[in-house]
Amino acid sequence: MNDQNQIGTKRSSRRRGRGCLLWLGGGLAVLLGLSLVGYIYEPFAEAADAKAYPLPGQLVDVGGYRLHINCTGSGSPTVVIVAGAGDWSTTWGGVVQPEVAKTTRVCTYDRPGLGWSEAAPLPGDAAQFAKELHTLLQNANVPGPYVMVGHSLGGFVVRIFAHDYASEVAGVVLIDSMNPKQVTQSLSNNLARLYSLQAVLARFGIGRLLMKLPGILPSMPPNEEAYWPQYIRPQSLQASASEYQGLPASAAEAAAVKSFGDLPLIVLTAKLNDNPGWPEWQTELLQLSSNSQHLFAENSGHPIQLDEPEAAVAAILQMVQQVRETATR
Repeated sequence: MNDQNQIGTKRSSRRRGRGCLLWLGGGLAVLLGLSLVGYIYEPFAEAADAKAYPLPGQLVDVGGYRLHINCTGSGSPTVVIVAGAGDWSTTWGGVVQPEVAKTTRVCTYDRPGLGWSEAAPLPGDAAQFAKELHTLLQNANVPGPYVMVGHSLGGFVVRIFAHDYASEVAGVVLIDSMNPKQVTQSLSNNLARLYSLQAVLARFGIGRLLMKLPGILPSMPPNEEAYWPQYIRPQSLQASASEYQGLPASAAEAAAVKSFGDLPLIVLTAKLNDNPGWPEWQTELLQLSSNSQHLFAENSGHPIQLDEPEAAVAAILQMVQQVRETATR
C-alpha cells in the first residue's frame, strides 16, 4: 500500500511539473509575442507622431547630423535658451519663448537625439554641446550678440559657451542651473542606468502602453503636447542616458570656467527646489561675474519653465533690457 502511494505521489508530482512547464512555456510564448508586436509597432507609432507633431523650426547640419533650432520674434540681442538634461525646446515653447519673442528674437534648440534633432555619432558632454550650439547658430545664420539662457545642465553648456565665445555673448541668465559641485559619479551612473533601462523597454512599445494609462504621466501645458510622444522614444531616452553618463565630464569642464569677468549675469533660483545644498550652490554661481544679481522663482520647483514660466520670462527680459541700455551708452 505504501509503495502504491509513493508511486501515485510521484506520478502526481510529474503531472504537476509538466503542468508548470507548460504554463511557463505558454507565458513565455505570450510575452515573446507581445514583445514582437511592440517592437514592430514602435517605429510605426514614431512615424505617426512625426506627422502629428511636425517640427516648429528647421533642421541644420552641424557636421554630418542635423539639429533642430526654432527662432521666433525679432530684435537684438538674440536670446538662446539651452534646456536641461534630457530636455529640449518643447517645454520652453509653450509660454517662455512666445512671451520673450514679443520683445526680441529668441531661439530654442534640441541637443542630439532629443526633440526633433538627429542623433550624433558619438556621446557628448557640455564642451561638445557648446561647440555644437555655436556651429548651429552660425550655420542657421543667427548672429550675436547673444543672451545665453541655461537651465539645469544647460547652465554648464552656457558657462562654457560664454567663455569660449565671449565676444559674441552680451549677457547670461542661469535658471536653476546645476553647480559642478553637486555632480557625483554615483548620481551620474544611477541616472544613466535608469534611462538606459527605459530606452530598452521603449523599443518594445512599453512606454507608449504606459502613457495611455490614466494618471501615469502628468499633463503638459497647452502648446507642449508633443513632449511625451517625443520623450518615450528609444532615441530620446538613450540620448538622455548618454547626457547623464557624461555629467562628471560636463561638471569638470564647467568648473574650469572660473569667471565671466564683468559680463552681466542673472541667477534665477527656484525657491521650492528642496535638493540638499541647493541654496548654497545657487549663491555660489553669482561669483562667476562681478556684475551679477540673484532673483527667485518663489512658487517653483526645478522646472521653472513649467511651474512659474512668468519668472523665467521676467528674468530673461530684464537681462535683455540691461544689455540694450548698456549698448546705447
